[in-house]
Amino acid sequence: MAPTLRRITAIVPLHLEVLAGRNGLDRSVRWVAVSELEDPTPFLEGGELVLTTGMRLSAGDAVPYVSRLVTRGVTGLGFGVGLSHDAVPPAFAEAAEAAGLPLVEVPRATPFIAIGKAVSDLLAGEQYEEISRAFAAQGRLTRAALQREGPVAVVDRLAREIGGWALLLDPAGAVRHAADATGRRTADRHAGPGDRRGAAGDWARETARSLEPEIARLRSAPSLASLALSTPDEHVVVQPLGRRGFFAVGSPRPFSPIAHTVVNAAGSLLTLALEQGREQRSAAAQVRSAVLRLLLAGEVRAAAETLAALGMRLPGEPVTVLACDTSDPEALTEALTGTFTAPCEGLLVVLAPDAHADEVAALAAQHGRVGVSAPGVEIARSEGRVDSRMDSRVEPSAAGSAARSASRPDLATGLDRVFDGAPGRASDRASDRAPDRALATALDRALDQARRALVSASPVARFSELAGRGLLSLLDPAAAASFAAAILAPLREYGSRADLVESLRAYLASNGHWDAAAQRLGVHRHTLRYRMKRVSELLGRDLDDPAVRAELWIALCL
Repeated sequence: MAPTLRRITAIVPLHLEVLAGRNGLDRSVRWVAVSELEDPTPFLEGGELVLTTGMRLSAGDAVPYVSRLVTRGVTGLGFGVGLSHDAVPPAFAEAAEAAGLPLVEVPRATPFIAIGKAVSDLLAGEQYEEISRAFAAQGRLTRAALQREGPVAVVDRLAREIGGWALLLDPAGAVRHAADATGRRTADRHAGPGDRRGAAGDWARETARSLEPEIARLRSAPSLASLALSTPDEHVVVQPLGRRGFFAVGSPRPFSPIAHTVVNAAGSLLTLALEQGREQRSAAAQVRSAVLRLLLAGEVRAAAETLAALGMRLPGEPVTVLACDTSDPEALTEALTGTFTAPCEGLLVVLAPDAHADEVAALAAQHGRVGVSAPGVEIARSEGRVDSRMDSRVEPSAAGSAARSASRPDLATGLDRVFDGAPGRASDRASDRAPDRALATALDRALDQARRALVSASPVARFSELAGRGLLSLLDPAAAASFAAAILAPLREYGSRADLVESLRAYLASNGHWDAAAQRLGVHRHTLRYRMKRVSELLGRDLDDPAVRAELWIALCL
């Protein structure tokens, strides 16, 4: 920040005396300009301290001269005495006081160049301090980036550095994290199901919505670019983070060049952190996908052990399955920290505790479309059954032997090798590995329900609310499942990459409207027409027949 005129006049060796306009002494001096012209304003930019000896000025020139300086935005006028004028003409003091322009008398012993050097030194000192503060801020941001939750910590630190707010947004413009240092808002951070998100998230979402037009412009730009917005009450900067999202910062004060440097440094750190963590997040997602496949196969214990490697546990209470169609699965996974998520066939599957399923669905809906299954899938009980089988085989005497063997690894290893071949031991191990068919069936059914609900989601649909569920609940589950498998078998066995089952589901859900169904699938209507023709040929049924449609819809809903 440039030095004020008050600070300059306080420099004792300069011997400057303020004659008028004391109320304007706190204005900043951007530079010192020496001019003996009657009208120096064409050569000024505003913010200068103008120095003159009044060589071409008389008392009659005072009012127009001062008026021109004020119109140009000059900070102050320094009038040198002892050359053209023995003292500052009273007319200049009166005109300056009336216009609110600070007027300073410069004695004959003080050369103008001394004032220029003093201002230059102050400006250089201010710039050095600002650069030092910028380096210090960059250091604090870098240390924040090295923390476990690097991007979150950087956003929090940036808000404090600029004395404003900061938003981390996903590629769709949804809020990943928000922080506020103005005291008018609260940090918007979701730490898992059960958090109460009231006003803490409202301001962030409202701000993100207000920035949607600008983010759309950045997204459509041929190359990466940033933009700045200003209102009377707020100044905002929005920057892209590569192709990984955006971040926005706002402050009640205009951003100085140093503040822009700090914001740019934060943007670089956020981009680097998001890109570096991509491989790790991708690997973790693959592990969670494998865990989901294990659960669908009933291998509960193997799933729990695999998940433990990520520092996570299987849900300890009945869950609801969510099928999420989102353009940014990573952002949704981050938003659902503490909740099990796994990619599965182009969707993100979420196992949400029943008590928080509605809250998780609402949060997921901010990132895309969501299908919600019926509640009550008990994973923890299945894991408990495996553990109880293990515990029931450890007799007191065996436990004591195991403890004694632990002190002698060679003996313990040898005993393991001997008893591994025993028939009883082999049957026990087979029992440990026996899949939990009940869980596999329940979880598979719930996932199928979530997928069916997703077809009608806008943005959320629940399986229990789908039309016709009351009638279908009267059917025998086993017989109905056999019927559905038989009638849809030709479609499931079809070798093309096109998903005929999902295409048929979308077509029937749209009541045979080609455009609506094609839009739901994200394909051209001619592509959908071709698929439905193939479906009709494979099934040997006329899709224009209402009875056929009803029968197929029932099969798809089972």
